Amino acid sequence: MEEIYAAKLKKLNALKEAGVDPYPAKVPRDFDIAELKNNFKKYENKKAVSVAGRIMAIRGQGAILFVVLFDGTGSIQAIIKKDEMSDADFSLFTETTDIGDFISVTGTVMLSKTEEKSVLVLKWMMAAKSLLPLPEKWHGLQDMEERYRRRYLDFLMNEELRDLIVKKSKFWDVTRNFMKEKGFLEVETPTLEITTGGAEARPFKTHHNDFDLDMYLRISVGELWQKRLMAGGFPKTFEIGRIYRNEGTSPEHLQEFTNLEFYWGYADYKMGMELVKELYVDIAQKVFGKTKFEYNGHTFDLADDWQEIDYSSEIKKQTGINIEEATEEEMKDKCNELKITYQGENKERLIDTLWKYCRKNISGPAFVVNHPKIIAPLSKLNPDGITTQKFQPIIGGSEVGNGYSELNDPIDQKERFEAQGKMIEAGNEEAMMPDLEFVEMLEYGMPPTCGFGFGERLFAILAGKPIRELQTFPLMRPKD
Repeated sequence: MEEIYAAKLKKLNALKEAGVDPYPAKVPRDFDIAELKNNFKKYENKKAVSVAGRIMAIRGQGAILFVVLFDGTGSIQAIIKKDEMSDADFSLFTETTDIGDFISVTGTVMLSKTEEKSVLVLKWMMAAKSLLPLPEKWHGLQDMEERYRRRYLDFLMNEELRDLIVKKSKFWDVTRNFMKEKGFLEVETPTLEITTGGAEARPFKTHHNDFDLDMYLRISVGELWQKRLMAGGFPKTFEIGRIYRNEGTSPEHLQEFTNLEFYWGYADYKMGMELVKELYVDIAQKVFGKTKFEYNGHTFDLADDWQEIDYSSEIKKQTGINIEEATEEEMKDKCNELKITYQGENKERLIDTLWKYCRKNISGPAFVVNHPKIIAPLSKLNPDGITTQKFQPIIGGSEVGNGYSELNDPIDQKERFEAQGKMIEAGNEEAMMPDLEFVEMLEYGMPPTCGFGFGERLFAILAGKPIRELQTFPLMRPKD
């Protein structure tokens, strides 16, 4: 590597000695390569056409070279012929360029003898001289850590990965357009909070120097803030934004990711389920061009009828445990019997652990409903007074969203916050922080509301990839 670096540095100095700036602010470029190739007949035989890109391959020798240029929109062949440019220009190219350099070429648009769309170069210009070599084309970056650490090279050498990042952008575009077409107003809510609300997760802690105040990065996309908007006269809102959870990493979990949350005044969870089904099918068709997928051994079709699965009944069906009657010791014994690792010994965490074991066996598409009150502190109760009007879509053995008929009874909400507060005192770092100002808002009155949220996990499952693989720049430990 040191020898390669030294050789490239020598070429850099040769450019400077020739009076060439190896890193100019601008180079000739009339349009991107995709524009040229997609409208080739329009530009064919035109002279003095300029395109630019990174050199991805050089073949040939002597008086003619064939160079592949890539600019992110496409690739094109540049033909470097000695008799088509000045001797000085040709020599400078052969003596100073390498695979990995960015160059601009100006010449005649033509088809090569092999019918390949090309530019016959009349002159060229260095755009940015590379000092380190690219990975080999056919082997690329094999080590996963190196792929994540040098993500820019991973994108450059891996067309499938680039396409997935483009698809991910379309995923959120389709989502945003769907919500707006349904009359929802896009809003922004705080990402720094005094108390975290809207989910049960361990937060990241920070400090506000001006206020001398400890604060938290949000763990939901403004759930308690969007509900305040419901009270303030905005009946349909949504936000797409980043959230932060100081938890473990897995194929389906990250510490920082993008979520959508919407809140719909005068709607209940049944209406929410119908909207979510429509949204998920819209995403599948417009982003992936299909509704049938395979993931983690499961096959599911989002266009099928979505079954409703009772939370407690499904746990009893798969494990034999009646969560309404079982003691914590009985649930721990069952976890041990099933070889399930559980964290925390309170009833809420044990119930959730058993559910996660059962969920993996459900292909979907389905909604799990009738969650116990203890694990849905922001959801309205069903008439039985025990279960809640919460719903979670499940596909491929995974939950891909969370919604409810939102609790708007201030007395009930205060009692549930107090129960969550006791969990925090008992050492549960994922319990929801009480927010008494939110309770005050409910005392002024909030209309019946359905709220729902989902995140990047849905995209990862539809793409059939681990969620970390689909991050543009996954978090990495610094090198020693």
